[in-house]
Amino acid sequence: MVSGPVSDGASAPPVLVTGLGALCGFGRGVEALLAGLRRGRPAFGEPTVFDAANHRTRLASEVPEDAPSQPWAPGLSRGDRFAVHAANEAVAHAGLTPSALTRAGVFFGSSNGGLLEGEAFFRRLRAGQARLGLRSVASHQNNGPGDAVARALGCTGPVLTCSSACTSANMALAAALCALRRGECDVALAGGADALSEVTYAGFNALRAIDPAPARPFRADRAGLSMGEGAGVLVLETARHAAARGAVALAELAGAGSTCDAHHMSAPKDDGRGPFEAMRRALADADELPSAVSFVNAHGTGTPHNDVVEARALRELLGDLVRDVPVTSTKSLVGHLLGACGGLEAVACVLGLLHREVHPTAGPGDADPELGLDLVLGGVRRLAAARVAMSNNLAFGGNNCTIVLRRAAS
Repeated sequence: MVSGPVSDGASAPPVLVTGLGALCGFGRGVEALLAGLRRGRPAFGEPTVFDAANHRTRLASEVPEDAPSQPWAPGLSRGDRFAVHAANEAVAHAGLTPSALTRAGVFFGSSNGGLLEGEAFFRRLRAGQARLGLRSVASHQNNGPGDAVARALGCTGPVLTCSSACTSANMALAAALCALRRGECDVALAGGADALSEVTYAGFNALRAIDPAPARPFRADRAGLSMGEGAGVLVLETARHAAARGAVALAELAGAGSTCDAHHMSAPKDDGRGPFEAMRRALADADELPSAVSFVNAHGTGTPHNDVVEARALRELLGDLVRDVPVTSTKSLVGHLLGACGGLEAVACVLGLLHREVHPTAGPGDADPELGLDLVLGGVRRLAAARVAMSNNLAFGGNNCTIVLRRAAS
C-alpha cells in the first residue's frame, strides 16, 4: 500500500486480531499497559540509557529493566529485545503453537534499529579500545527488530520492515493486512519496536520539538513532544485460519490508508489534506463511514503545528460530529515511540474496543478551544458502544497513515 486502501476491503476476507503484546514506560506486558492507560499518569523520568546532562531537556519514557520476564538473547539490540518480548507475549496470548508460526509473516516498523548500540560502539572506537565487539552493531540496521522476531519464533513467511519515521508501525500493519488479504500468509506478527538513542534525542532537541515538561497534546500551551521507547505487536490471522483453530477474536483490523503531503521534510502541510485523505481512505477500505467512528487515537504529539493540522483534518472528516467523537493521545502517557508508536497505539485501541473505554490524555489544562476536539481528560471515558477505532500517525517527510480497527463480532 502506497497511497490508497490496501485492497478492496469490502470484498476482502476479514483479518482478525487474536493476540496482543506490549512493553513501554509502564512496564512489561499488556496488563501493565492497560493499568497505566487507565491511571492516566505519564511514565516519564530522566533517561538512564544515555547521559542527558548536556541536552536541552532531560525527560523521556524508558522501559524499566527491573523485572525481565524472560532471558534476553545475547547479541540483540535493546530494540530487538523489545520486539522479541512483545512478539512472544502476543503469540502466547493468541494460543499459537510453534508449528502454526512456520509460515507466518513478520511486518515491523522501526526507526532507530540498533542505533543505541551503534553509539556505544562509536564511543569505544574513539576511546581506542582494542576489542570493539563488532557483534554489538550487527543489528544496527532498521530491520533488526523484525528479523530478530522471525529468527526467535521461526517465522519463514514474508518478513518486511517499514521505516517511514513515525508512520512505520502503521505502515507495517497495513502491509500485513494486505498480505493476509492476498493469501500470502495466514498468520502475521505486526507492529513495531524502537529504543531510545542519544542521536535521536539530540536531533529532536535541536529542532526544539521536545517539551522540557511532559507533553500536553491539544492544549493551548503545548510546547512539544516527549520521547519514549518500547514495542507493540498484534497477532493477525485470516478469519478462516482463526476459526479452524478455535481462536478468540479480540478485534478486526478492518482498513488502512496512507498519503504523503509532498511538502516539507519535517513540517506538515497547513491545510491538513494529507491526514484527512489518509483517514478517509482507511475508512473506505474498512467499508465504514466517518459517522461510525467511536473514538480516535490521535497522532497527538503535542507540537504546536502538528496538533493544529491533525485537528483540522479531523474536523473536515467528522464535520458536525467532531465534538462528539472522543479523541485521545497515547503519546501523552508513554511518549513518542518513533517507528514503534503505531504498534503500541493499535494495542491501546484494541483494549479500548474490548473494554468499551477511552484512556485519558495526560497533562494539565483544558483542551485548546481553537482545535474543536472532544479531548478525553481527567480519567477513563466509558462508552455505551465502541465499534470502530481509528489510529493516526503522521511523520517526517509528510507521511500519513491511518488504520481502522473494528470490534469483533460477538
